[in-house]
Amino acid sequence: MLKIGKYEFASRLIVGSGKYVSFEQTREATIASGSQLITVAIRRVNITKPNEENLMDYFKDTNIKLLPNSAGCFTADEAIATFRLMREATGIDIIKLEVIGDAKKTLYPDVIETIVACKELKKDGFTILAYTNDDPIIAKKLEDSGADAIMPLAAPIGSGLGIQNRYNIAFIKDAVNLPVIVDAGLGCASDASIAMELGVDGVLANTAIAQAADPIGMAKAFRMATEAGRMSYLSGRIEKKPYATASSPIDGLIKF
Repeated sequence: MLKIGKYEFASRLIVGSGKYVSFEQTREATIASGSQLITVAIRRVNITKPNEENLMDYFKDTNIKLLPNSAGCFTADEAIATFRLMREATGIDIIKLEVIGDAKKTLYPDVIETIVACKELKKDGFTILAYTNDDPIIAKKLEDSGADAIMPLAAPIGSGLGIQNRYNIAFIKDAVNLPVIVDAGLGCASDASIAMELGVDGVLANTAIAQAADPIGMAKAFRMATEAGRMSYLSGRIEKKPYATASSPIDGLIKF
């Protein structure tokens, strides 16, 4: 089980809700992924207005929880106000905190504002998954600020580049005593396996699934890749060696 604060999930894959052609396709892909947690940008997607098409309605009969995120917020104050209003309207208290610092090119997070928001939202009793860069120092500061999980980017949001710095992801895992969930920049299912084989606790994928030629098929692929990567990590890989080692021993070799 993946434990985040007071919550537990059987799946270690979190999916996003953006960039699908419809809420119906969002639901279908999410179910195919096996995920129990779907993140939604609450400043862009309706989950609070009951008289309009509402994403929550598509998941009422499932065990899938919504994970509201603060995409579109550029200051700590904006993120804090957004989540307080959201909880008042929906009762949801598990959130993905992201405060963007560069809206034009990289969509990199403003880690200073993220830390400020994290401290305040923790006082409000939220369960916080904090989106950040791949810096183990910042990850530790977020842990100290009350985060319940750290979500370092693999690469810029939506880039599909995969993990650009495997060492930093491993350093973050060593630096904190919280779940580490690789977020942003995954491009295909094998990227999820690579992340899980590093020993992280989960992965989040949105664009890689939603904009695939076959989103449902890609959702299934991410499900299997996440499970395979976790099993591979737990099973323990062999040591890397510079030279070949015969698969069969030479002792008792038949002589001619």
